Amino acid sequence: MPRLFTGLEIPSDLASDLSLLRGGLSGARWIDIENYHLTLRFIGDIDDATARDVSGALEKIRRPAFTVTLEGLASFGGDRPRAIIAKAKPAAPLVELQAEQERLMRRIGIPPEPRKFMPHITLARLRDASAAAVANYLTARGFFFSRRFEATRFVLFSSRASTGGGPYVVEAAYPLG
Repeated sequence: MPRLFTGLEIPSDLASDLSLLRGGLSGARWIDIENYHLTLRFIGDIDDATARDVSGALEKIRRPAFTVTLEGLASFGGDRPRAIIAKAKPAAPLVELQAEQERLMRRIGIPPEPRKFMPHITLARLRDASAAAVANYLTARGFFFSRRFEATRFVLFSSRASTGGGPYVVEAAYPLG
């Protein structure tokens, strides 16, 4: 039973730059550079027949390529931080691509995604990191500059059911443009 999700791959030069932000935070489990991605739609553990339906639905998407802008670092979890992320600007083409995937997944019977779409790249998962330590980490890296990359395709990833998920495997790619 595959665990699937859709996302955007991160270009290697940008991934290398993001990897330089690693370190300096106790309780952080840093994501391997080859597993950086921007999740569009988590699908979950599904059977092979549903996986074929997912792939068929995604093949119908026709959208132009677009630019993704990273606009800074942040954390998820508030007083109990659980991740360090690079935030992506929720520009219309990105949000519309995600919304179309959400509609298509619901149409084939996959339950709705309960969380609001917040485009980001997870850099680290946190265990027992204090809110103060995370705030200090983010403040010290306030130099993070906006970066852009061109999204020319989205992909269907599979992952193993484990803590942290990776390694991620590209099962299919769908061109934009």
